[in-house]
Formats: sequence, C-alpha cells, structure tokens
Amino acid sequence: MIQRTAASVEARHASDSGLNWQQALATAINRPETLLAELGLSPSLLTGAQDGHRLFNIRVPRPYLDRITPGDPNDPLLRQVLPLEQESETPAGYITDPLQEANHTPQQGLIRKYRSRALLMVTGTCAINCRYCFRRHFPYGEHRMSPDGREQALDTLRNSPEINEVIFSGGDPLAVNDQLLAQWVSAIEAIPHIRRLRIHSRLPVVIPQRVDDQLITWLGGSRLQKVVVLHINHAREIDDAVKQAAQRLQAAGATLLNQSVILRGVNDSAGTLADLSEALFDADILPYYLHAFDPVAGAAHFDVPDDEARAIVAELTAQLPGFLVPKLVREIPGKPSKTPLNF
Repeated sequence: MIQRTAASVEARHASDSGLNWQQALATAINRPETLLAELGLSPSLLTGAQDGHRLFNIRVPRPYLDRITPGDPNDPLLRQVLPLEQESETPAGYITDPLQEANHTPQQGLIRKYRSRALLMVTGTCAINCRYCFRRHFPYGEHRMSPDGREQALDTLRNSPEINEVIFSGGDPLAVNDQLLAQWVSAIEAIPHIRRLRIHSRLPVVIPQRVDDQLITWLGGSRLQKVVVLHINHAREIDDAVKQAAQRLQAAGATLLNQSVILRGVNDSAGTLADLSEALFDADILPYYLHAFDPVAGAAHFDVPDDEARAIVAELTAQLPGFLVPKLVREIPGKPSKTPLNF
C-alpha cells in the first residue's frame, strides 16, 4: 500500500475546515500519486494512473474524496475519477467526438442541436474530471468565449425566436464566478422569448459549498423558470451537505433533476440504481435521464451494451414506482432529440 502521511490525512479532511468553494476548487487533487496516497491504495495502480493522467488530467475535489472508501480500488466513486491502464487502449468504435458536437457549434461557445434550446459553453473548467466524460477530448480552448463571442452568442439568441430555453453547460458552468453568471442571466432575461434557464452542473454534488449566498441571490432573483440538472451516478455521492445544497437550490425556485450515465463497475445493476433513485428522492431530486454510454476514446472499460442496459432498467422498473425510474436514452448525432431505449 502507498502510505498515508500525516500531511495527507490532514489534507483529506480539509473540506471540514471551513473552506469556501473557490478554495475547495483550487485544492482539488491533480496528481495520481497524491490520490493513491491519500486513499491508501496499492502502488501497482500508479503506472496505469499516470498513463491515463497524461491523456486526461486527473481532478478530484476533497469534499468528493471524503466519500470514497480508503483502500478499496473498486469503490464506485473512485472508479469515476481514477485513471486506469485501460484508458491507453484503442478499441475500434471509440472516438474523440462521439456526439459530433463539432458539427453543431456554429460559433464560439454556442451549441445548437435542438430547435427550441441553445447550449452555452460558459466555461471549459470542471470541478472534477470524470474518466467517462464524453467531452474529455473537447477543444475547449477553441471555444473560449471572448467579449465579442459573448455578444455574438447573445445576438443569436435575440434573433432566434424559436429558442425558449438556454442551457448553461461546459465544463461546469458553476465553476464560473457569480458576478459573470449574474451578468449572463441578466442579459438572457432581457430577451422576451426566453422562458427557461437550465443549468447542468456537478459542482453542488462534488463541492456542495458552491451553493452559497451569492449563487442563491442571482438564481432566486431571476424571472426565468429555473431547472438545475445535477449529475449523480451512485447513492453514496449524496451526503448531508449535498442534501442541504439541494434544499437551498429548491428554495431559490429551481426544479431539481438528475441525470446519470450507466457505467460498468459503478452502477450497472438494478439494485444500485434503485438505491440511487431512492436517495435522490430523499434529497428532493427527481431521476430524469439514465444515459447509455457514449463511446468516447479512452473510456471503453465503462461501456454497458444497450441490451444489458435495457434488461437492467426492466428489472429496475419492477422494483420502483414509475416516477423514480429514469428514462434510459441514447444521444444519437443528428437526431432531433434524445432517443429512448425501450425494452
């Protein structure tokens, strides 16, 4: 085992010392050897972790780290963030842009795949780098919005009356400071045909401190209908701090939904998904989508074939009331909406 030093133990509990969200973001673990040391994991994992890290940087905030079981290489939360040697493999069919987003990005920072919605890539920064991310190869540097790009995106929204919903995405939009987010929202509110703001974020889960007074002020004060779509794959990601963050978002007028990805070794059983749905509902979050795995290069070891996913959801449906069963979907490039994978 890699030995946990006194310093690593102290760092592991840094999230309990009153750090704000910016400090928690800045002190996220970004080296494989640090992650292994803090969790007391075998040094045999280091070579594969370093190889994967070179392909896609590791990033694990400490509030999330504190929910991982030390010494367990198969912990479902750990599997989402630890690079493995399989990431260096190159099986056929796994590509860098599985959703062909390059074809739907007509201008800097704006993605249009659906008629009534537009997605703004507010930032390329994430609080956590999930190893299965379908955007792990996305050229964020090419889509970083300059002030001119921001105005062009707003002009597109103003001149597109069919758009009634704007989605903040990234990266993770809540990795951006509240002043800039408030400016975005103010500009969007001034466009009469836009009714809803949707925010896709993992930050309230991995750093619950992000849901602070400043965020609640601009979110709660908006005229727009607000939907916050969280990304939680396993029930153990939901602790008391996450529940409190969810309550604050709901009190600010946000409808809370969750989307998951079905992942090998993380949540690929009906029992695990049932536990997740129950934990979500206990936190006043409604299960929304269960995404079939997007075949992104470097993450093939997470793949669950569609037929197996259908069988799992069929079993899940027998266990839970319908409102707790997320819709199993696949995003197929070029389709006008998500495609349900019916069983």
